[in-house]
This record gives sequence, structure tokens and C-alpha cells, in this order.
Amino acid sequence: MALMKIRFNQRKRVKLAQGLWLMNWCCVLAGIALFTMGIFLKIELRKRSEVMDNVESHFVPNSLILIGVLACSLNAFAGKICYDSLDPAKFARWKPMLKPYVIICLLFNIFTFFIAVMCLVTRGSLESTLAHGLKNGMRYYKDTDTPGRCFMKKTIDLLQIEFKCCGNNGFRDWFEIQWVSNRYLDFSSKEVKDRIKSNVDGKFLIDGVPFSCCNPNSPRPCIQLQMTNNSAHYSYDHQTEELNLWTRGCREALLTYYTSMISSMGALVLLVWIMEMTVMIGLRYLHTCLESIDNPEDPECESEGWVLEKSLKETFSSFWEVLKSMGKLNQVENAEGDGGDKGPSVATVS
Repeated sequence: MALMKIRFNQRKRVKLAQGLWLMNWCCVLAGIALFTMGIFLKIELRKRSEVMDNVESHFVPNSLILIGVLACSLNAFAGKICYDSLDPAKFARWKPMLKPYVIICLLFNIFTFFIAVMCLVTRGSLESTLAHGLKNGMRYYKDTDTPGRCFMKKTIDLLQIEFKCCGNNGFRDWFEIQWVSNRYLDFSSKEVKDRIKSNVDGKFLIDGVPFSCCNPNSPRPCIQLQMTNNSAHYSYDHQTEELNLWTRGCREALLTYYTSMISSMGALVLLVWIMEMTVMIGLRYLHTCLESIDNPEDPECESEGWVLEKSLKETFSSFWEVLKSMGKLNQVENAEGDGGDKGPSVATVS
């Protein structure tokens, strides 16, 4: 028994073809939008690739670009089929291609749904990538003379200014690393020597932060050095004073920025998936109702359309049998190949 069987007359068939043609071109526009968003997200990630730990973060934008290209191609092709379906002579050449095309659409929809889910649950992997990337970026902040790292200072400073953040998890992260290059330290100074000797790793650690952590909205001039020394500043208590620095960490700021962007894209991908599923089911109805016309010479006659020719259970059983027969055929071919390799034994008599 066919699944979701519907009877169609000529008027319904024409409306179905016209509706599918319109929906296909809407999907083409949606594909262009996904392609554009994928390019935009890729550019945004590349801007801050120095503070990201790996290239896996580019999986989502690359997938969006691929989905956009496939959506434009598949739906433009389907639009042509729907347009030609109104003319029996033109539709005849598309008939053999429709079943493989629907299978390709099904695979495409599975991939689209997977990417939509990835967009909505990508926060965890993105958080780990940013945490490690920012930590390394802060460690290389001082390496302005090292090839390959000379732009890290500028990158971190612009990042902290743009996103109004400081450090990885907060401004205290700068207390744990040496962010001032040895080139700008006076090693003859007793203070510098004492600070280096007091550190196990021989690093110059200070209770200060780069200038880019300063909050310009604060009425007080920025206190970025000797932040824990109350006597170094007038009328200042670092435990109670509201610091004139950005208090939010850059990991949280970037995570919020990218997560909101990718989640919005995931919602659009989910919407495109719903549209594509609708088009695929509609195209299947169009295919079956045109194929089941009893009298092709009478365009007014009724026909039946369905999604699956058999019930869901029977369809799965048939599919499983096909897979098993393919497996058996492969085993037979391997056995014949092994038998053919063995040459006939020849006895020699001396």
C-alpha cells in the first residue's frame, strides 16, 4: 500500500508544478543567502585566526558555503523540471532522472540537517578553541621582534578595544604572564632583578595590564600598573575600588559574539532544510502523479501520487534486502577472484 497517497486532477497537477517552481526559486535565493553568510563567517574567523587554536572552527562556514552552492544547483535544476512538467513532451526526457534526483535531494537534506544541528551546538568546541588560542596569543604578546608573532600585540590590543574585554577570563590573567618584552627592561635596575629572581621561571611578572584593557568611560585616569599596590595611587583601594578596566574576559566576549552569529545562521539553515524537505516531497508527488496517468493522451484524467510506493516497513525491508544482496554479490566476486589467482597444479615426472 502506497504511503500518503493523494488523487490529482489536471488542475491540481498544474498548481503543484507551479507551486514547486516558485518554491525552488525561493530555495535558490536562500542558497545564495547561506553562501553569503558562509563567506562572511569565514572572513570573521580569519580576522581572529591568531587567537584560535585550530582550523576546525572553519568547518561550519565551509559547510554553509557548500550547502549554498548545492542548494542553488539542485533547486535551479528542479525548477526547470517543474516548468517542463506542464508539457508532456518536454517532461518525458526528465522522467528517468527524477528518482535518482530525489535520492540525491534526500542525502542533501540529511547533510543540511546535520549542519543546522552543528550550528546550534557548536558553543562547546568554539569555547575550547578560543580558550587555548587566547592563552597562546597573550603569551606571544611581547614577541614583537619574533617573525610570525610580531603582529600579535596589535591583534590582542585591537581585540580588547573592539570587544571591550581584558585577558582570557579576566584582567588578572595578565598578572600570570610576562607581557613586557625583555628589550624594554632595564636589567641593571634592582626592581627588575628582584622581580625576575622572585619568579621560578625567571619571568618579569607585574600586577599590570596593557593599555587596551582601559575603559575610556571611567572618569578616573586609567590605572594599569601596580594595580594591587594601594600606596602607589592616591585614594585607591584595589579590593573595593571599581577598577577602570574592562572586567569581562575576551573568551566570553568572543564566544558570545560568534555563538549568537552561528546560532542565527543555524536557525536559517533549519528553515532552508524545512523548505528543501517540502520541495523534495512535492517533487516526489509530481513525479508519481504524472507517471501514474492511465491515458497520457487525455490530460484531463485523474492520477494518484504518493511519497513511497509501499508502506514504510515494506520500504525498509526492500532496502535491507537490496543491501544484503549487494553484500552477497561482493562476497561471491571476492571468492571467484581468490579462486582465479590459484593456478592449476602440474605434476612433473623425472
